[in-house]
Amino acid sequence: MKSNTRNDIQEDKIAAIGIGAMIVFIALILVAAVAAAVIIQTAEKLQQNAQKTGDDTADNMAGKLMISQGFVATGGVGGAPAAFTAAEAYMFFVRLAPGSDAAPLTDISFQFFCDDGMREGFVADPDGAGPIITSGSVALMDGDGATFLADTASLDPSTAYVLWLDANGGGGAGGADCSPDEGDTSIEMYIHIASGGTTYETLNIDSTTAGSAVV
Repeated sequence: MKSNTRNDIQEDKIAAIGIGAMIVFIALILVAAVAAAVIIQTAEKLQQNAQKTGDDTADNMAGKLMISQGFVATGGVGGAPAAFTAAEAYMFFVRLAPGSDAAPLTDISFQFFCDDGMREGFVADPDGAGPIITSGSVALMDGDGATFLADTASLDPSTAYVLWLDANGGGGAGGADCSPDEGDTSIEMYIHIASGGTTYETLNIDSTTAGSAVV
């Protein structure tokens, strides 16, 4: 009888050890499941953040205006609008960055910062003087039938343009005089495209003569 009692006790101990091991095993599975869920959620969030950052970067880099050259405006010479004279304005050879969508002129604005203050406006019609941008290449600037764009037009990513900007706002808020002949040796310029990127350029004014390079 004593021998049987000892065997029963030994078998009970083995069963208890098995149940404990099973509990530990189930706990490990639960911990692993929770850890896996956290890792998957974190990976999804990182992927979403990376995608958003990539989209924002693409918009800022692609949706912007690239400036290849800039000059003191020529005021009616070589196809330029007569109102945009060397004493008032600048002209720039520009095009949209590769990968950009078409940009309506009404979505493009500019700012000049000079000693007199800030001059700002919209490319489509900054001061009520009408369109100030022509389509085509440098050849069109030589008077070979330059086509002026309407205020409702859009810039085509595959086309180069010549852009004239009147830098004299005539005083008042946002209307400082940042003209070439104002006396500044350098002027900061920003061109913004709505929902796109911003172009920054420093204009170095070494001469106020029409056609003098500033970029």
